[in-house]
Order: sequence, then structure tokens, then C-alpha cells
Amino acid sequence: MKARLFALAAVASVVVAPQAHAQQFINVLTGGTSGVYYPLGVAISKIYGEKIPNIKAQVQATKASVENLNLLQQGRGEIAFTLGDSLKAAWEGDAEAGFKAKLDKLRVIGAVYPNYIQIVATSESGIKTLADLKGKSLSVGAPKSGTELNSRAILKAAGMDYKDLGKVEYLPFAESVDLMKNRQLAATLQSAGLGVASLKDLSNSSAINVVAVPKEVVDKIGPPFIAATIPAKTYTGQEQDVPTAAVVNYLVTSTAVSDDLAYQMTKLIYENLPELASSHAAGREIKLETAATGSPVPLHPGAERYFKEKGMLK
Repeated sequence: MKARLFALAAVASVVVAPQAHAQQFINVLTGGTSGVYYPLGVAISKIYGEKIPNIKAQVQATKASVENLNLLQQGRGEIAFTLGDSLKAAWEGDAEAGFKAKLDKLRVIGAVYPNYIQIVATSESGIKTLADLKGKSLSVGAPKSGTELNSRAILKAAGMDYKDLGKVEYLPFAESVDLMKNRQLAATLQSAGLGVASLKDLSNSSAINVVAVPKEVVDKIGPPFIAATIPAKTYTGQEQDVPTAAVVNYLVTSTAVSDDLAYQMTKLIYENLPELASSHAAGREIKLETAATGSPVPLHPGAERYFKEKGMLK
């Protein structure tokens, strides 16, 4: 009888104990594997997996901003990358941008780095200005992605729309570059951190033109777009600085994530910036000093707690 009681106690301890230390999951929503979100997401996943107890972190490749925000609202991710204009549209429930209703569960972890609008054409296409895109083929990013929303905004400010183009391709970065290498596409617009892998690959194998987005075009769009510069030699064959537009990226979570976990996620991002910088050049532009400013969506209480501790918020 005693043996049976000991056995039952042992089974009970096996059943009950894991509940006290239940493993949690952090799904990091990124973008295409040839973009910037993905390598940064891999680095974040590694940091979380190593430094948060009882956490299993994983990375999910997605169509980026719009899909990421919808997945967060549905409870299918814990942290995601997004462009600022997509985040604003999600919070407002902009149906044209891909949001059927206001995504009210979204909460911000912090601002990260700016996305640069990078319009690159093959030299043989003859495209050197935005006006030269008329009648030519352009890849504008995956449908309803943050990049595609940027494409619409840039063309509209330049007095054009998709009807003015010879052909519109809705493709991720790497697939766009493959078509350009095969002379099946004249140009691509890619919204990403500087030195994006797809465009580096293209410039290393083909002669390119980096197309300017003049400041007056950027000013017509207004916030959250700002005037910026793609520095000379960012890509092979690019000998001059090129003016363009930029939009700030954010890391976003949801109200389903606890305050304590959101605090840890925020703290580990901004206290492990060297690891993020080593994963991609865009990581070098992530600064604690600008992390808590300018978001169109409220900060998560856990993130707010961290920024107050660091003196970034009163």
C-alpha cells in the first residue's frame, strides 16, 4: 500500500511541477529571408532563447509589416517588425492598406531603425529618375506589404500611379532581383535598411542606377516619411550620395503579452545592440535614445516601465 502511495505521489509531482515552470513561446514575426527584418529577427530570437528562462523562441518569415500586424492581432505572434506608416494604418483600421478593422490589441516595444526607400534600376533600362519609370516595369513588393504601401505613396507624390507603369510586379526582394538579372524587370522598389542583401547581390552582378526620390516629393507625402540619403558606395557602382525617403521601423507586440515578458523583451533588445549590429548593418542604427518616441500606437506597459527606468520617459 505504501509503495502505491509513493508511486502516486511521484506521478503527481511529475504532473504538477511543469506547470510552475511552463515553457512559453515567443514567435518573432519578420519578413522575407532576403530582407533586413529576417536576420535581425534571428538575432533577437537567439537572445531571447538564451536569456529568458523557460522560453522557446522561433522566427517566422512573412510578407512583413501588414501580415505581421494582422498576425499579432490574431494572437499568432509575440513580437513583430513593422514600418511606421503600416502601424499607423493598422491602428486606424485602414482597409485600403490591408486592415479590415482597427487593430486595437497592438502595443509598441520601441522604435528601431529607419527603412530607406531604395529604387534601383538596371543601367540598360535607362531609368535614372522617377519620371523615367513611366512605361517601364517595376516590382513594388509583395501585395499589401509595407513596401507596397510605400510604393503607392512615392508614386502618388511624384504624380504617378500603377497605371503609368508598363508592368507592375508584386514580388519579394529576392525574386525581384532574379527577374532583373534575367532582364525580365527594369526596376525594383525596396523599403529596407541600407545594404539590403538582395540589392547588394544585384549590384555585385549587374550595372545599376539608384534612383533619387527628391526632397520635394518626400515633403508632399509628409510624416511618417522623412528626407534621407543613401550614402555613396552603399552598393557596388553607386558612386554618389542619393537622396531618398525613409520611414521608421518599430518592434510591436500585443496586449496578450504580459507586462513582465514585454519588459524582458524590451530590455534585452536595447541592452544587446552589439549583437543586433553584428547580424545586419541596419542594427547599428538602433538607438535607445530614440526608441520611445514618435509611435502612432501606445507603448506596451512593460516597455514603458523599461524606458522609465532608463530615463527615456518621465
